[in-house]
Amino acid sequence: MKVTRQQVAKNRHRIVEVAGKLFREKGFDGVSVADIMKSAGLTHGAFYGHFASKDDLASAYARPLHRDDLGGGCFLAALGADAVRQRGAVRRAFTEGIRSTVAMLSMIAPGGSNAAQREKAIATLAGLVGAVTLARAADDPTLSDEILDAALATFGGKSGAMATAVETRLWGPSHKKKRPHTVRSSS
Repeated sequence: MKVTRQQVAKNRHRIVEVAGKLFREKGFDGVSVADIMKSAGLTHGAFYGHFASKDDLASAYARPLHRDDLGGGCFLAALGADAVRQRGAVRRAFTEGIRSTVAMLSMIAPGGSNAAQREKAIATLAGLVGAVTLARAADDPTLSDEILDAALATFGGKSGAMATAVETRLWGPSHKKKRPHTVRSSS
């Protein structure tokens, strides 16, 4: 039976959603493609119709989807500048979100010591959030795409697991399909 394009898109979304949950629970290296596909209710072989490898799945953060999805995108990129002006519970909740994300990233970050892993996790989080923030702020689609491409080049590859962990924890599942730059001025 042939699978429709709509079902292919749903399957891909399900794979990314399940992978994000499993990455958060067990870390990137603690999850296999077979684990992801079993949890998604799909066959192991079906994975390769969507992604070339687990690393390919893991390098999906700095994409136009995050830049363009203001309502469903990164709360750190969307509200970071506003959080500094908040007090009490709002600021504490925001800080706790940062702390928990850094702790989660530290578990999968490269480095010879816990301190080195934490430093890498903080730098990766700051770089990715900064890239999305700048890409959203630029009204030049070419420059905006360049910012995302540079972040992906810097934080992709072996750091792709960290990029995916940030994505799935904060930004939700996404896909690689490029969308037009839709960020508009509010004036």
